[in-house]
Amino acid sequence: MLSYPFPPNKRFERRILPLANCAGTLRIIDELFLKKGELDDEVLKHEIIKTKEGLDKLKKVPMNEYVDYMGVLATGENIWGQAKRSKNFQLFQPVLEKIVAFNRKYIKYVETDKLKGYDVLLDEYEKGMTTKEYDAFFDLIKKDLVPFVKRVIETNLKVNDEFNNKQYPKEQQKEFANYLVKVLGFDLNRGVMKESEHPFTSGFGTTDVRVTNHYYEDNFTSSIFSIIHELGHATYEQQCNPELDATLSGGGGSMALHESQSRFYENIIGRSLEFWKVHFPELKKTFKKQLQGVKLVDFYKFINRAKASLIRTEADELTYPIHIMIRYDIEKALFNNEIEVQDLPRVWNEKYYEYLGLEVPSDREGVLQDVHWSGGSFGYFPTYALGSAYSAQIFKVMNKDFKVLKSLEDKNTKQINAWLKEHLHHHGATRDPKELFRLCTGQKFNPRHYVNYLIKKYQKIYDMKD
Repeated sequence: MLSYPFPPNKRFERRILPLANCAGTLRIIDELFLKKGELDDEVLKHEIIKTKEGLDKLKKVPMNEYVDYMGVLATGENIWGQAKRSKNFQLFQPVLEKIVAFNRKYIKYVETDKLKGYDVLLDEYEKGMTTKEYDAFFDLIKKDLVPFVKRVIETNLKVNDEFNNKQYPKEQQKEFANYLVKVLGFDLNRGVMKESEHPFTSGFGTTDVRVTNHYYEDNFTSSIFSIIHELGHATYEQQCNPELDATLSGGGGSMALHESQSRFYENIIGRSLEFWKVHFPELKKTFKKQLQGVKLVDFYKFINRAKASLIRTEADELTYPIHIMIRYDIEKALFNNEIEVQDLPRVWNEKYYEYLGLEVPSDREGVLQDVHWSGGSFGYFPTYALGSAYSAQIFKVMNKDFKVLKSLEDKNTKQINAWLKEHLHHHGATRDPKELFRLCTGQKFNPRHYVNYLIKKYQKIYDMKD
């Protein structure tokens, strides 16, 4: 048997792990796993275990089936795009049936006594989260939030939104985006902001974080909240421990933890009245003609207005988790073999009517609106809602140390970023997500904090009684 003693340099120890993607190092990983008890470095131990788990899953999948599946995925997004443009789910159905069939087999190949069924796919995107926990989360959404949303929508809040019908030049939008970059503390010496059709953030270590944004001249708030959202992701990347650069433990701790930071920035910071008390004057200065005479209270109500909508990516903060809940329910039914691919449009439309009171006019606005399933990303959607819920609980815990909204009013975003760095960002992905969340908050995840946060916020905006 080959033996691979641990080299003395811990940096080298950590950097050997990404080589696990190469077939020639599989035995090395097995040997490292057997010797992990000899290590004092808990981070390296975590990386070895994580790598071994991933490789063991792959070993259980027949190579020919995996190769065939990769071929299906290579065409999936293109066919999905054609079907969406044609508003015709049947064009996409054959390839989606193949994608679902493989994932059903994948579940059988890799499930264990502790991890079965849809839980296998959920665990791929948020380790440790199961249907039991997601069910409890979304049951609370159904029980308390769905009825509240219906009350809010029926309130029919009157908002002066004439300013939204005007044109906002791209260059001025870029100017304000650059202003927000400075306000929120993104370090341009270690990062860059550019334009793209779809906003995203990519990190290549703490010294190379790239952010993109889009600009629509007929929808100026889109660029504002897109850049604030992406800066949440980017700050997480920049504030990770630099010693973890180029290791498996660098960057964010999980999909949901990363989303918690973008949602914290976008919603808790960016949609707060306190933030705009300070920065609305600069916005009006940037768009003098368009925002002439517009009051802060009108702008605040406009950016927080809740309404039932068909498109997830255009949903407001209050209704967003309902969009995710619908997708979760559908995926769970699909992988519990309660429905088949051919049933998806019908089930989708029924749920949108049940929970949001909306008739879906076509597959493009319905079951075909998201790209995720064309890439086999089942189990991904719930992390979006989980991230939002995490952000609300983090907000509550942070307020025990200082008044977060008061810090925003005092232009003290440094205090917020410093807290996030100490309690979450600095740790990167050195532990499992649940452990990182407990480390950050001192608590287990409790969805009640999220539901209470949303109800309290929107009761105030809509002047509603309990």
